[in-house]
Amino acid sequence: MAVGRRGDHQLSEETTSVLCRDCPGLFIPLRQTVPTRCPVCGSRRLVAHPDLVHLAIAHVDCDAFFASVEKQRRPELTNLPLLVGGIGDRGVVSTACYIARLNGARSAMSMRRARELCPDAVILPPDMNAYRAVSARIRELMCELTPLVEVRSIDEATLDLSGTEQIHGAPPCVTVARLALIVERKLGVTISIGLAANPLMSKLAASIDKPRGFGVIGSEAREWLAEKPVRILPGIGKAQEQALHRQGFVHLAGLAALSNTEALRRLGPRGPSLAARARGEDDRAVTPLRPTKSVSAEKTFSTDISNPMILERELWELCEQLASRLRRKGFAATGISLKLRTAAFRTTSRATTFISPTVLPDRLFSAARDLLGDGIGKESFRLLGLGSNGLAPLAVADPPDLADAGSQTRVAMQHAIDTLRNRFGNDVIKRGRSVGTR
Repeated sequence: MAVGRRGDHQLSEETTSVLCRDCPGLFIPLRQTVPTRCPVCGSRRLVAHPDLVHLAIAHVDCDAFFASVEKQRRPELTNLPLLVGGIGDRGVVSTACYIARLNGARSAMSMRRARELCPDAVILPPDMNAYRAVSARIRELMCELTPLVEVRSIDEATLDLSGTEQIHGAPPCVTVARLALIVERKLGVTISIGLAANPLMSKLAASIDKPRGFGVIGSEAREWLAEKPVRILPGIGKAQEQALHRQGFVHLAGLAALSNTEALRRLGPRGPSLAARARGEDDRAVTPLRPTKSVSAEKTFSTDISNPMILERELWELCEQLASRLRRKGFAATGISLKLRTAAFRTTSRATTFISPTVLPDRLFSAARDLLGDGIGKESFRLLGLGSNGLAPLAVADPPDLADAGSQTRVAMQHAIDTLRNRFGNDVIKRGRSVGTR
C-alpha cells in the first residue's frame, strides 16, 4: 500500500482514498485493493468511498447521549444496562444505552415496559444541567472547526466544512474524524458522523453505523434512498406515513419518480419538496443559529391528580421552571399555552396572551390558573404542560406598569431569588405556593 501524508495529501479525481478513523489520516491503497487494516496504526476502523474527500457537510450525533454522560460520570456503570428517564411507573425512557437496547428497551418507551424487557437495568433520573454542560463543550469543539455549526438538539448538530481544508491541513472527512476522537478522549462521549453533500443526507448517513459510526453517502444518494421506507425521511410521522401508504408510496423510489406537477397534484403544496427529498436533494444552508420558536415545561404525574389545590401547586412549579428556562435562553413569553391530559388520555390545550412580555413566575401562574378554569375538580389528570405562546427579547420583559405600583417590586424580588438560587441551588429558597402536602 502507498501511504499518503497523514491526512493532508492531495488526491486526484480518480483516486479512491481510505480514511483511518484512529490515526486519523488518509492513505491510498495499492492498485485500488480493499484494505483491512491501516498501514500506519493497524486499525480496522477504515472508511472508503469514491466521494470521501469531496464531501463537506457533516452531521454529528452523540450516541445514547444522556446514558453516555452518566456512564462517564459513573465508571461502575460502564458495562451495565442503563436507562435514563422518569423513575415512576408512568415515567418515559429518555435514553437507553446500547446494552439495554439489546434487550429491546428504547427511547420514548414507557419505563414500566423498559423494565420488563430489561429487568437488570440501572435507572437514573435525567440531570439536564450535566448534559447541557457536556453539550456546550462539544459545541465549542465544533465551532473551533467552522463557524457554520447548526445545533439541532442537545445531542445533534450539522457542520458545513466547505473551504476549511487549508485551515485544518486536511479534508473535512479527516477533520471530523479528529473531532470524534477528541470528544471521546476528553469528554468520554462517543459520537457518530454522517458525511454527505447536504444536511438531509448527512443526517441519514450518521445513522448508518451507530454507535461510533462514520457513514458516507455521496453521488449514490438517490439509489441508496430508493428502497428505504418513506418513514426514514426526517419529518415524516406515523400519520403522514399512513397517508402515503394509502396512495401507494411505501418506498422512496415511488416518491422520487414524481415530477413537480405530479407531486403537487397528488400530495399537495409540500409534494414537490417531499419528492425532492426522496431523491436526496436538499438545498438548505447550514445556519449557525436556529431561531427558538417556543420554550416549555411539562410533567407526567406518578398518580392521577384530581385535587385542584395539588394541581395548582404542580402548575406553580411548572411556572417557575418555564420562567427559569426563558431567562436562560434570553427570552420572555408574550403569551402561554396550557396542555392538560386526562387519565383517559384525552388532551386539551388552551392559550392566552399578555399585555406585555414576562418572565415572572407570578404572572405566568396567574394566567395559567385562569386557563385551568373551573372544571379541574371534575376529572383526574395525568399530565400538565406549560409553554410560551410567542417570544420576545428578555430585555423587554416586565416593563414598569403605572397602573400597578408593585410591579417593579416583584421584578426586584424575583431577581433576588434568582441570584440566591444561582449561587446556592434551587432549594435554598421556596415560594409559599410550592410548599404543601402532596
